[in-house]
Amino acid sequence: MGGQQVLEWLVSFPERIHSAIAIATAAKHSPQQIAFNEVGRQAIMADPNWKNGQCYDGEPPAKGLSVARMIGHITYMSDTSMSRKFGRREGSSGGGRPHGNGFEVEDYLHHKGLTFVDRFDANSYLYITRAIDEYDAGGGAGLAEALRGLEARVLVLSFKSDWLYPSHQSQEIVRGCKKAGVDVTYCEIGSTYGHDAFLLEVGEQTKLVSHFLERTDERKDIGP
Repeated sequence: MGGQQVLEWLVSFPERIHSAIAIATAAKHSPQQIAFNEVGRQAIMADPNWKNGQCYDGEPPAKGLSVARMIGHITYMSDTSMSRKFGRREGSSGGGRPHGNGFEVEDYLHHKGLTFVDRFDANSYLYITRAIDEYDAGGGAGLAEALRGLEARVLVLSFKSDWLYPSHQSQEIVRGCKKAGVDVTYCEIGSTYGHDAFLLEVGEQTKLVSHFLERTDERKDIGP
């Protein structure tokens, strides 16, 4: 949602934005992205403890929310990063879960799911993912039309192995900016971390962002 918020500020408040950086995002969700979120929502609603959202007086829908988080977390990583992190190593559970094989990656997903339940609300997950799925920066008219007249400088970053928000979606944002006459720069970072790269590729992003902001400040000092 962070990247969508950046785009929404550009569209709704162009006069207040001097520069913007959109990282690993999309102007609108693809059917595949919507599908992953829908499976997560269904997992929550299938939990008997969800009770049509009225779940605050009893046990929370922990199992459903945990599964939703597990699904999401799979999409954040890449096949390469999973292979490097886990391989086919045996985990600490030793296959103790029903129908589990005891792989380390299984332990990891269960851990991520359970810890997420302790800090996130199931109904919030439902509403936030719906909002992300419904968002369209172009508002039906197309992104180029929505950005027309924008004077801010824009940097768009993507990651080569990100299959949740693939580079072609970032390139669509760039095309929309160019058609609208916006000063836009695009960089694709050759990371193997998948979508998680926006959290992990700190060094490369720091260089790109710092250079972009320095150039933006220089243009601000020069004036129109």
